[in-house]
Amino acid sequence: MADYLLLVFIFLASGVIAVPIATRYGLGSVLGYLLAGMVIAPLLRFLSVDVEAIQHVAEFGVVIMLFLVGLELEPGRIWRLRNRLFGLGGLQVGATALLVMTVFVLLGYAWQVSLTVGLVFSLSSTAIVLQSLNEKGLMRSDGGQSAFSVLLFQDIAVIPMLAFIPLLANPELLGLAGSVDDHAENTLSLVAGLNTWAAAGVTVAVIAAVTFGGKRLTGPLFDFIAVTRLRELFTATALMVVVAVALLMLLVGLSPALGTFIAGVVLANSHYRHELEADIEPFKGLLLGLFFITVGAGIDFGLLRENLQFIALGTVALILLKLAVLLGLGRAFGLQGANNWLFALSLAQAGEFGFVLLAFSVTNGVLPEALSEQLLLVVALSMLITPLLFIVYEKLIAPRYAVKQQEADNIDEVSEIIVAGHGRFGGIVNRMLRGMGFETTAVDYSAEQLNILRRFGVKAYYGDATRPDLLHAAGIDSAKLLVIAIDDREQVTRLTRYVIEKYPHVHVIARAWDRNHVYELWSIGCRDVIRETYDSAIRAGRSALEALGIPKQGAQEMAEAFENMDRSSMVELASLYQIDIPNHENPEFVARYKEIRDEWGRQLMGKVQEIRLQSAREVKGAEQQETD
Repeated sequence: MADYLLLVFIFLASGVIAVPIATRYGLGSVLGYLLAGMVIAPLLRFLSVDVEAIQHVAEFGVVIMLFLVGLELEPGRIWRLRNRLFGLGGLQVGATALLVMTVFVLLGYAWQVSLTVGLVFSLSSTAIVLQSLNEKGLMRSDGGQSAFSVLLFQDIAVIPMLAFIPLLANPELLGLAGSVDDHAENTLSLVAGLNTWAAAGVTVAVIAAVTFGGKRLTGPLFDFIAVTRLRELFTATALMVVVAVALLMLLVGLSPALGTFIAGVVLANSHYRHELEADIEPFKGLLLGLFFITVGAGIDFGLLRENLQFIALGTVALILLKLAVLLGLGRAFGLQGANNWLFALSLAQAGEFGFVLLAFSVTNGVLPEALSEQLLLVVALSMLITPLLFIVYEKLIAPRYAVKQQEADNIDEVSEIIVAGHGRFGGIVNRMLRGMGFETTAVDYSAEQLNILRRFGVKAYYGDATRPDLLHAAGIDSAKLLVIAIDDREQVTRLTRYVIEKYPHVHVIARAWDRNHVYELWSIGCRDVIRETYDSAIRAGRSALEALGIPKQGAQEMAEAFENMDRSSMVELASLYQIDIPNHENPEFVARYKEIRDEWGRQLMGKVQEIRLQSAREVKGAEQQETD
């Protein structure tokens, strides 16, 4: 028992320590898990831990992940992806396998070995790519959707690969491998001993059962479980469904990830969809984290040192070759700019199914074991590099292709009121002022937003209002009022400081993100600061009071009392704010905040009692009148 608890503690502690550090420095959680595995690898070897066995368990995280991905997709959306799923995915697998095969043939390997390596390297990491795309909010982009389509095709392609690779066996290697995997003979299978047509029929029947029977069976099942109102039982049932589908797929020799994806798509319209997502998501995260840790821990640094040149060059060559193929195919299928680079960089590695295919190839006498061990390192290192490729995309590629940067409009009409930013905040201000007859000069940096506004006859100019030359063109020298409504905290602060220092005659109204931003703007001299969500939050609080039984007039008075106290304390706390010191490290600020909080409590509670007494008197008076 102690051995298992120690092992669990090691894995959990490594992730808990490494992932926050990696995330803090912009490396992402996947790279954090991989590095954690590399760090604890010596300790795991010392404890004689079978990392490969743990990895097989952790691979179930990929199965759960594809089930959750399927829940997000409706069958109609899959149909819309069909061209990229089969066209782009099929060409990617075929072209990559053919090019890798050509390289290995030129290196002197047999064509059977070369083709097998090509098939292995044609796959990408479903686990790392989907996790990274979701984590970075890129899944719904055109590049992200194309990458998902190719990954899905690759998962499907693993099935025929497993059937085809044994046909490439070398009799000599097959003899060394023991001719037949005895363990495989004892593995449960619904198609063992069946001829090709019978096996195909069983396979189709299982897929049909999952596809057509899944929704009709799972609905009543979850209805039955929901009656118990036991959340843990619902979670257990959800996991049971996923495990059952994965097991069915394995019994007919299909990919469990593909089967659970189909099950997820079938349940995409179920009214239990969100409950399923919420219950299964934690298991996916933990198992994927464990999987990435085992990948990092499985790197054999001794073998890496002995074959450093071959493995390093092989990893770099693989990534460059796949990049070239993916960029070309992406362009051919209409991907442009940053989306094409996202598509190519995200799929440039080898995948976790590579571990399965390499072991399968050795067992079936297709690949020499020594070569397989080196290729395993190439697969692992390429996966390890993948988070860095995403960083390259975010830091170098995406900014380069960001929406630019057209020339600023010539401002031909200036007014005494300038509105900087015409989005969800500044747009309301501008409409209100113009609707009441005031002339404004509205400037926004989103060309797309302005094109939409112009279709509705709203006059606004394109440009960066933080630039001194554009401010000058907008008439800041003669302006009376500047409304800073930019949706960027740092830019709001920078522009506010500049205008207050250079144009003190201009009244500045600045949009603040939160309370601390108010203090920051106050400290640089702005005295008209509007918190962007403050008024709506006050209204929501007032509605909450009414929902709790407070009369409408009383709720309004309580909301006004709170607002008055908040505004008065804001000025006092702003005078104690120090821009270079966090509030919690400012002793004077903390002390006064606590005093104000206690004062608020007493005053607001008194107001509540007063309103309740008043309400009771009014009710009593009304009852008395009815009696009279």
